[in-house]
Amino acid sequence: MASSKEFVIFVILLVTLLSSCATVSAQLSSKFYDKTCPKVQRIVHKTMKEAVRNETRMGASILRLFFHDCFVQGCDGSVLLDDTPTFAGEKGAIPNKNSIRGFEVIDTIKANVEAACNATVSCADILAIAARDGVVLLGGPSWVVELGRRDSTTASLALANIDLPSPFSNLSTVISKFDAKGLSPTDMTALSGGHTIGQARCVTFRPHIYNDTDVDSKFATLRKSTCPFTSGDDNLAPIDIQTPT
Repeated sequence: MASSKEFVIFVILLVTLLSSCATVSAQLSSKFYDKTCPKVQRIVHKTMKEAVRNETRMGASILRLFFHDCFVQGCDGSVLLDDTPTFAGEKGAIPNKNSIRGFEVIDTIKANVEAACNATVSCADILAIAARDGVVLLGGPSWVVELGRRDSTTASLALANIDLPSPFSNLSTVISKFDAKGLSPTDMTALSGGHTIGQARCVTFRPHIYNDTDVDSKFATLRKSTCPFTSGDDNLAPIDIQTPT
């Protein structure tokens, strides 16, 4: 489980930073649904508990989904939208395609929430709560989720391709992408701490273990055992071997 002091620090910074970059038209409040949907947080937690019990990795996947939502157009649920005749959604962006996951979990949560409070809770808020609960269920800390986000009615494939950091980007490129969001290199380092949980596909780290000279040789050998040079793109490995999820 990811319960180290470093992970706790990361989560606190994650919440602060993502909240600061989110653009909303109204003031957020932890009590936003107290009267209109008082059971929403219990419903989200129960559904997330089932999802993480079925697949531990899902807690990390939902956290990543939340980050990828917030980094493009703010925390507005736009990453959840499918393509339409009028726009190409963010799911097909290079950093997202065959990578971000957990949509079916959010769909299930949304259905459960709708059954209790029809047309009341935004998908953007559901994703924010689910990300928190996924962290808690993996042994991390809890925090108060500010609510009241409005769902986007559009998404941008182009912005997702431009804005989101890539695992193949060099350091200066990643720093510039965070700087464009008003985030410093220190902020970037803190947010990268999200990689203390979850799994990575072989295709995303193959160049590092075979080509980079500054990777620990024992670690590279371990990763090569399940990530061949020319095959196994979708083979998974824990991003952090000390807290595998």
